[in-house]
Amino acid sequence: MPSIALVTLVVDDYDRALAFYTHALGFELVEDTDRGDGSRWVVVRPRPVPGPTAPGHSPGHSPGLLLARARDEAQRASVGAQTGGRVGFFLHTEDFARDHARMLAADVRFLEEPRHEPYGTVAVFEDLYGNRWDLLQPA
Repeated sequence: MPSIALVTLVVDDYDRALAFYTHALGFELVEDTDRGDGSRWVVVRPRPVPGPTAPGHSPGHSPGLLLARARDEAQRASVGAQTGGRVGFFLHTEDFARDHARMLAADVRFLEEPRHEPYGTVAVFEDLYGNRWDLLQPA
């Protein structure tokens, strides 16, 4: 069965993006390969969650983010606005309180207080570039 392996996220700087996604969000670095032309193939992904998986997720596998440095003015204009200001990324957790506290300590900017919805506990945050994400512990 086909699955999404990577989603491209346009960034302004590889190392700055890597620091945010690996330190502030706790993602793992999967690959960082110099392509020889000043560009790199940089992939990060959320660390595997032990135990049962959320609906729609394979055990031990999450799609990764390909961090692609903007090459021209049009691409630079899309940094932080890839989803038109809507929440475009959904980060699932099995322990909302733990991850919310860790992310706050890493200066991740949350746009709202955590809220409890029928589908789970959620709060919207922004990444380094202003892209909106949900931190979500499914019910």
